[in-house]
Amino acid sequence: MRDAESSRAILRASYVSIAGNALLSVLKIVVGFLSGSIAVLGDGVDSASDVAISIVMVFTAKIINRPPDRRYVFGYSKAESIATKMLSFIIFFAGAQMLVSSVGSLFNPSEKTMPDMTAIYVTVFSIAGKLLLSFYQTSAGKKYSSSMLIANGINMRNDVIISVSVLAGLVFTFVLDMPMLDAVSAIIVSLFILRSAVGIFMESNIELMDGVRDVSVYQQIFDAVANVEGAYNPHRVRSRTIGGKYMIDLDVEVDGNMSVRDAHGISLEVEKMIREKVPDVFDIVVHVEPKGDVHQEEVFGINQKD
Repeated sequence: MRDAESSRAILRASYVSIAGNALLSVLKIVVGFLSGSIAVLGDGVDSASDVAISIVMVFTAKIINRPPDRRYVFGYSKAESIATKMLSFIIFFAGAQMLVSSVGSLFNPSEKTMPDMTAIYVTVFSIAGKLLLSFYQTSAGKKYSSSMLIANGINMRNDVIISVSVLAGLVFTFVLDMPMLDAVSAIIVSLFILRSAVGIFMESNIELMDGVRDVSVYQQIFDAVANVEGAYNPHRVRSRTIGGKYMIDLDVEVDGNMSVRDAHGISLEVEKMIREKVPDVFDIVVHVEPKGDVHQEEVFGINQKD
């Protein structure tokens, strides 16, 4: 479960995203229609999908702070990863729709008309606005370990690239007097959107499949155990993330003749040392075994030899 400050920050960032993208979306769609620029219109549709993304984020931010219950004993933090997966589908759908319409426009036999200069002005304004939104979302995502905000920040960073592509297409359209370049720009924009969606989809798989983004965390765990006197052979180490924080399970060996109380004390020292070495730890489970015991073949987890 996320703390109250983190949940409020995610919610606040989501509202900022809704307001900013709604303004840019309306502006670009209206100017796209009035100026006759398919690329600007498509960029506006992309911003409209960002509004839908941000609305999903608001609902998710309210869910992830629910306390654990009998059905979800680990809490609701993984709702964030599910929401991130949903965002990737929304982004992909918007990109696919735009690609189809752009290709259709490019091969439409009807005469192409030159876009109005207003399209350039609104695109420059969009680039500036998206840069600010991307920086804010990414910074908040890193500060509060929110994969959802980071994904939204990456999406907006890609939107900046998209808008720059639109701007370049418009400039060449006017310089070369070739209105078909506007449709070509729209196709390039849609491909950027599709690529972004696939990237976010793959990234969200890590937490849903109980993986870690940075596998060096395992070496940090081994180094931590090495600093605890009386703890030997850390093995079957498993780590996953929930709500941006690590859940760590591991087995360590201790002297088989010591008391349960002493063995428990060593396990507490192992936990303490891991928390000092590894940032953002949610929970640690340390299982102690008699030193030198023969282990069955281990299917899950990491050993030092791995």
